[in-house]
Order: sequence, then C-alpha cells, then structure tokens
Amino acid sequence: MRTIHKYPLQIAASQPVIMPKDAEILTIQTQAGNPCLWALVDPDNDVDMRIIEIFGTGDVIHEKRRRYISTFQIKNGESVFHAFEYLRAGDTEHITRR
Repeated sequence: MRTIHKYPLQIAASQPVIMPKDAEILTIQTQAGNPCLWALVDPDNDVDMRIIEIFGTGDVIHEKRRRYISTFQIKNGESVFHAFEYLRAGDTEHITRR
C-alpha cells in the first residue's frame, strides 16, 4: 500500500534523502518556513538514497543529469530556491517519473 511521506530538507547545495525504493517525488514546498519534500512511497520497499540539489535564483548550475522537482520560497518570498534530483548512472527510471 502506498502512502505520502514527508522528508524535511536543509537549504544545502546537495543532500541525501533516504526513502523507499521506487518512491515518486511529488513536490518540495515549505511548511512552517522549512523546506520539505513529499513523496508517494511504498513503506514496505527496501530503502534507496536519492540526492536532492537546491539552487538559489542566479546560482551557476553545472551540466549534470538532473530532474527538476519544484521551486519554493522562504522568508515570505525573500529567498527563492529551485530543487532538482541528481540522477546517477542507471537512474533512468526517474527521468520520466513526475
């Protein structure tokens, strides 16, 4: 049975998020001013590490394989960030998922 789980994030260039395999990342938004990722997961699956990258508006983004997740704001819109999932070799199944 699949459920939606929340994963708190840091404002960091790159961070690992441990979630069940085949989790479908839905969005990243703020809750009480803190960024969180929501994903549709099967909690009975083995776990997998996903890499989430967060860039500010105007940051340089080097060419890598990544998938856009969403844009979110903190501090009443004073700071805007753009979140991506870094796709490692063999992660092609995540490219089309949205």
